[in-house]
Amino acid sequence: MQALIRQVHRVEDALLVALLTTMIVLASTNILLRNFFDSGFVWIDPILRVMVLWLGLIGATVATRNNKHIRIDLLSRYFERNTHRLIQSIVGQVSAWTCLLVAWHGFKWIHLDYQDGMTSFAGIPAWLLEIVIPVSFALIGLRYMIMSLCWARLYLLRRKPAARTTK
Repeated sequence: MQALIRQVHRVEDALLVALLTTMIVLASTNILLRNFFDSGFVWIDPILRVMVLWLGLIGATVATRNNKHIRIDLLSRYFERNTHRLIQSIVGQVSAWTCLLVAWHGFKWIHLDYQDGMTSFAGIPAWLLEIVIPVSFALIGLRYMIMSLCWARLYLLRRKPAARTTK
């Protein structure tokens, strides 16, 4: 299982590097062509927009992997550490199910685009450009689910026993 997780991490990291490098090369090439040769490739701007979407969503999966995603953390300083784990677990469950719901509907959307034969620029199938949305949200949802279960486990292991009353 650990080997599979490491492989997913490597794929995410490689995709981020490849996307960013390709984006820099394409954007620079198009800028140079426009400024010095009064020409350019028509397809570069739309592909860059799609690549920004891919980069952002794959970056979000990496941020979730490292628990470095954006969050509003107002409650942690008002509760003890173990109670904060319980709150994290509940928030993680809500986040997980929200992401999994987005993924579910994203897969339905992709399936419809596939069935209808929708195409994007240059005749590229639309579903191929959009598949990152449900896949990344599914991965984020699964990661939140696992993290929330870990936080709940830590909460249960470290909670203080209830005080006994003597009569």
